[in-house]
Amino acid sequence: MTQTDRLYKLERWLAGGRCVTREFLLRELEVSASTLKRDIAKLRDHYNAPVEWDAARGGWYLNREATSVGPQYELPGLWFSADEIHALLTMQHLLAHLDAGGFLGPHIEPLMKRLHQLLGSGAPPKANVARQIRMQTVGARRVHLPHFQALGSALLRRQRAVIRHRSRSRDEISEREVSPQRLVHYRDNWYLDAWCHWRGALRSFSVDAVEQVRVLDRAAIDIADAELDEVLGAGYGIFAGREVRWATLRFSAERARWVAAERWHPDQHGRWDAEGRWLLDVPYADPRELVMDILRHVPEVEVIGPEELQVEVVRRLRQGLRAQGLDG
Repeated sequence: MTQTDRLYKLERWLAGGRCVTREFLLRELEVSASTLKRDIAKLRDHYNAPVEWDAARGGWYLNREATSVGPQYELPGLWFSADEIHALLTMQHLLAHLDAGGFLGPHIEPLMKRLHQLLGSGAPPKANVARQIRMQTVGARRVHLPHFQALGSALLRRQRAVIRHRSRSRDEISEREVSPQRLVHYRDNWYLDAWCHWRGALRSFSVDAVEQVRVLDRAAIDIADAELDEVLGAGYGIFAGREVRWATLRFSAERARWVAAERWHPDQHGRWDAEGRWLLDVPYADPRELVMDILRHVPEVEVIGPEELQVEVVRRLRQGLRAQGLDG
């Protein structure tokens, strides 16, 4: 454990308002008494942390009164793990792509500034982390913030809402009374999983296609997580359905170098064959999104089964050829 790691642990324990004993620190940090003394001194003298010794309790604590009137202290930044960087960049990206009107608009800029500070902490002084580490997105659709806010409020307060929603597949607008169950961020877009009282079934709605939201003073019904996952999470991608089938795909040895490292579905199964090709089994309830992902890998992928999926992939390929005037 580096000294920076130890300083952060020290500060976190002290910031919790407790008096931390010498025995606790020696045991948890696994250091000698002299090393602990140097760490405390650096925290106090170098970073201006108001660390004081309480003889009666036999430990150190942070003097809150000194913090309010004396010089402010800040520890040196720790570099983040890959998961932490991804989380921070995701937060930054989501804020940047919200249509910042309405109630939350004035709060987004301070949040963005704080995220920039967090992303920069621990990096070399001249580094610009926000520029040097980017999250590129393709096909992200802008969400109208007041609608997102209203849906989030209804979800957390467990209230029903009436939404005016445009179905892009049919180019139709309908009004639905829904009981929100969860918001899902999937492939750079937001979806609302909800119980539709008009259909009497679970449905997933694109939040960016919601044109109006009215929160009702009526309690939402709650659907068990197991049922949500069974109906909306068992299939492939965002398309739902209870009847789940399994697709088996075979990727060429060259394409397998990439696909074998990819996660197409939480329940997928993958294996190598004798020729170095990658066999992938994935569940699906509706073939549309799976077909789109298969077509991205043509001609390096083969649909082994089921037959209906083979037929659908061939149909889409032929449609594309006809659209280009190439289907002779």
